[in-house]
Amino acid sequence: MKKYKHIFFDLDRTLWDFNASADDTFKQMYRKYALSDRGIPSLLAFRERYEVHNNMLWSWYRKGEILKEKLNVRRFELSLADFGITDQAIAIGMSEDYVLVNPEKAFLFPGAIEALEYLAPKYLLHLITNGFQEVQEQKFHIARFERFFKTVTTSEEAGFKKPEPEIFHFALEKADTYAEECIIIGDDLAVDIVGARNVGMDQVYFNPSHDPYDEEVTYEIACLRELIDLF
Repeated sequence: MKKYKHIFFDLDRTLWDFNASADDTFKQMYRKYALSDRGIPSLLAFRERYEVHNNMLWSWYRKGEILKEKLNVRRFELSLADFGITDQAIAIGMSEDYVLVNPEKAFLFPGAIEALEYLAPKYLLHLITNGFQEVQEQKFHIARFERFFKTVTTSEEAGFKKPEPEIFHFALEKADTYAEECIIIGDDLAVDIVGARNVGMDQVYFNPSHDPYDEEVTYEIACLRELIDLF
């Protein structure tokens, strides 16, 4: 393996099990707002509509077509409206709860801490994430990641979002390094892997579901513990 000095990690769906955290948060909100009594047949039905709207709005956000404050509320407004619920207070309440509660649910992928404990003494570790600043900072502290990472770059801080090259250049400058001595670990082919490759960084594709793909990657892992053998 090539000798690296710096390792960059994506956060959501790479170290932080975003889906597990979200599932627990939605169960809590489904009960709190008595959504079954309001005509929503199941939590699964609500989540399916939420994912459709959330993915659409996030694609707009990545292109700078919607502000995060609008995105936060709008995804719940649209999801509730699909079931005939137009109560703005509920949409705002769910939006506020989601931003506050979800980061408190510290679900990490298996092997995350073991891998970080192994890598931290050997490499300089960094985080680079598209998540909202205040939410990602909260996750960072809840997971006690301060002991592992030297720098954290968010898209809000950089003013650009992965896969835009500017956020990678921003993170590299912040870490006082250059692409050729770095490698990134991420779960999103288009956002993490291709984005990093386009600025000359090697990549580790975290693919726990063994999804098929056509992109060229430097390395691939299905479990974070594999990083111990890889490095």
